[in-house]
Amino acid sequence: MPDEPSPPTVTEVAAAAGVSAATVSRVLTGRVRVSTSARVQVHDAINRLGYVRHRAPRQAGQAVSGPIAALVFEPTARMFHDNFCARLLGGAEEALSRAGVPLVTMTATRGTVATTTQFLTSGGVSGVLLLGAEAKHPLVVSLTASLVPLRAAGRPPIEMPFADVDNRDGARQAVEHLLLRGRRTIATIAGPPDSPAAADRLDGYRRAVEAAGRQPIVAYGDFTTPSGGHAAAWLLDRVPRLDALFVASDAMAAGALQALRKAGRRVPEDVAVVGFDDAPLAGFTTPALTTVRQPVEELGALIAALLLEPSLDNPVLPTELVVRAST
Repeated sequence: MPDEPSPPTVTEVAAAAGVSAATVSRVLTGRVRVSTSARVQVHDAINRLGYVRHRAPRQAGQAVSGPIAALVFEPTARMFHDNFCARLLGGAEEALSRAGVPLVTMTATRGTVATTTQFLTSGGVSGVLLLGAEAKHPLVVSLTASLVPLRAAGRPPIEMPFADVDNRDGARQAVEHLLLRGRRTIATIAGPPDSPAAADRLDGYRRAVEAAGRQPIVAYGDFTTPSGGHAAAWLLDRVPRLDALFVASDAMAAGALQALRKAGRRVPEDVAVVGFDDAPLAGFTTPALTTVRQPVEELGALIAALLLEPSLDNPVLPTELVVRAST
C-alpha cells in the first residue's frame, strides 16, 4: 500500500503562490498588511494544495501555556561574554519570572536548524525573542513562516515585530554634545554596516554633523575593543586635525582611548570621545567615558511583556547621554 502524501507546507504554498514564505505567514496571521494581489495568490494556492493550518496564533489576553524562548544569533562563547546580550536576557528573564514563565535560551546553530525549528514551532514555547537575527538565516526564514509569536530585540533586517532603543537620537545627542563643547572636526567609528543598530547610529551621526554644516568622517569597526583601536589609529593618520570622536559602542571607544593615548593625544584636551551603551566598563576607562545610555534591561523586559501580551506596536525606548570625563 503506497504511503499517503505528506500534507502541504507553508513553503510549498509560497512556491505555488509565487511569494515568500513570510508573505504566506502574514496572510495567515493578518499581523501585517499584504497587497490584495498577494493575498489572492496565497488563498488560491491554499485552496489548490489543500493546506490546513495546524495551530492558531495566540490572541492578546490569551494565557501563556509554555516558556518563552530566546534565540541568540551569536556563537555560544560570545553570547556568554557579550555584556549587551547578558543584560538584555537578564531583563527579559526577570520580567518573565514575575509572571511565572520560564525563559529558555538557545543559540541559532546552523547545524541544528531542523530540530530547533521543530522545537520552537511545535507548540512547546509561547513565543520567541530573537537577538541579532540575520535576514537569510534558515531559522529566521522558518520562524517568520510559522505562527509562533516573534519579537526581535532591536530593529531587525527583515519585517517582523520588534522593540528597539532610539539609536538615531542617541547619536544625535552625542554629536550635539560635542558641538556644544566647541569641537569642530567630529569623526565616527561606526559598527558593522550590516547591523541595523550600527546603521541607525551612523545615520543619526551623519544627520547631526551635516545639520551643523560639517562633513561626516567615518571609519568602521566590529563592536570589539581592538577594532576601535585600529579605526582610531586609521582616523588619526588621515585626519590630523581630528578633535572629537563619536564611537558606536563603548567597547570600541575603549580601544579608541588606547590608540589616542599611544599617539600622544590627550583626552579630552586634544580629542573628546563619546561612546554608546553605558556598559559597566564606561566608568572604568581612563578617562571615564561619556556615553549614550541605552536601557538594555528595560528593553529585555519590554520584549518579554510584548510576548506575554502580543501587540502590533513596535515600541522604541529613549536613549540618554551620560556625561563623564572624556568630554
